Amino acid sequence: MPSFYELYRSSTLGTALTDSLDELIQAGHITPQLAIQVLEQYDKSVSEALSNKVKAKATVKGKLGIYRFCDDVWTFVVENPTFKFDHENTTADKVKIVACNHKRAGE
Repeated sequence: MPSFYELYRSSTLGTALTDSLDELIQAGHITPQLAIQVLEQYDKSVSEALSNKVKAKATVKGKLGIYRFCDDVWTFVVENPTFKFDHENTTADKVKIVACNHKRAGE
């Protein structure tokens, strides 16, 4: 079974899922092995949904403060970014963008 990035576990939804699974383990309702299976399915489902369902595109302009490439994952920190969508623009003070292939290397 291919492994997926655990990138989305730190999202609000991923954190809530992890907290709920921890509570279920502590209460003895599920085993840690089942919790791991649920998290792996979550990783797969989020990755596939973003790859197949999201069609929106944006242009980002700003000052590139930091960038790095490690383990096939790009990380960019952009200062004062402007995001241009189809019918809307938005700005921020700083944003961290993490980009990776939808498949891990070697798959």
